[in-house]
Amino acid sequence: MNFELPDTVRMIRDTVRDFTRRELIPHEALVVRREAERGLRDDPLLPEEVEHELQHKARMIGLWGIDVPQEFGGQALGMLAKCVVTEQLKHSIVPFVAPPDSPNLYLLNDQCRGAQIDKYLLPYLRGEKKSCIALSEEGAGSDAAGIRTSAERRNGKWVINGAKMWISHARRAHFMIVVALTDPAKGARGGMTAFLVDRETPGVSIPGSYPMIGEYHPYQVFFDNVELGDGQVLGEVGQAFIPITNRLGVRRLDIASRCLGLAQRCLQMMIEQANTRKTFGALLADRQAIQWMIADSWQELEMVRLQVYQLAWKIDQGAQDFRRDGSMVKVQATELIARVADRAIQLFGGMGLSKELPLEYIARSARVLRIVEGPSEVHRWVIARDLLKNGLPQG
Repeated sequence: MNFELPDTVRMIRDTVRDFTRRELIPHEALVVRREAERGLRDDPLLPEEVEHELQHKARMIGLWGIDVPQEFGGQALGMLAKCVVTEQLKHSIVPFVAPPDSPNLYLLNDQCRGAQIDKYLLPYLRGEKKSCIALSEEGAGSDAAGIRTSAERRNGKWVINGAKMWISHARRAHFMIVVALTDPAKGARGGMTAFLVDRETPGVSIPGSYPMIGEYHPYQVFFDNVELGDGQVLGEVGQAFIPITNRLGVRRLDIASRCLGLAQRCLQMMIEQANTRKTFGALLADRQAIQWMIADSWQELEMVRLQVYQLAWKIDQGAQDFRRDGSMVKVQATELIARVADRAIQLFGGMGLSKELPLEYIARSARVLRIVEGPSEVHRWVIARDLLKNGLPQG
């Protein structure tokens, strides 16, 4: 049993750490200001020209296609490497993602067939197209099996009708992965199908959005008699539930990696502040209350990091069903960052509440993470249901 990261992963970790320090952290004041000023609008927190510049610089130093298969021009370093990269990028609050985004990559690479590879997968891998997933609905958020959007066969076509909500990136995506019922009687057990839908397809509309905390600004998406050919079916008809839930597991791992990076940033700031700030004639570092904040944060951070890396390793070893472990890292990591960010603000006092530092932004963003991709309560239920049904995992 070896807990050391492979040499390749350690090298890319150090490269990303330097990239974050040089290229991302200097843009944090801009992100804080744009988030404060955009109000109810959906303006991106990074101006388009800044994002393009960062993407170019990332590509130049090899931060592209980390987990993309080699046959498609990627580095094929796997999920563990991608988690380490994400963790290092999230030492900054700048909403930069090393493309392509892993969850949709995982799903598209697994399910795309024939012409879909050239039309959707390869442009996505190259960064030429952006995607989003349209799953959640009113009354079907955490319970994905409760969706009501339908896809019926009419005159040799699939016709989609329904509405989705809380869909991130919908207006900026070139195509959507839309999950619909093709057999309502079967539901999740053979009646759910995924479709590839171009954003400009007739009948697709994105009329409204939901201003939210921090960088999040999801959308409504309506489907009014949207006609699709058989070539737009992603995977097998009726068999979308397990691939989609595994894709959600990858997203939960991605969120957990983000939480690790943000928690590490908070802890680093706490240590620096404790070693320089004096109150009543003594350093904060000499106060037992502060020492416990730092000690607890470090212990919790290390425990969650082990969980995250282990799940990433399992996926790299070919794990086919990681729903329980995905729920576990989602709960532990999102609750970790909430505690650590709160302690950091408490340690910094009034300055921690100000927009001069990234702590208040991290704390607000962390609150969102305990809800998106399934709230903690649902994930605890998923874990308990699995253990009560199947018993404790063996070895």
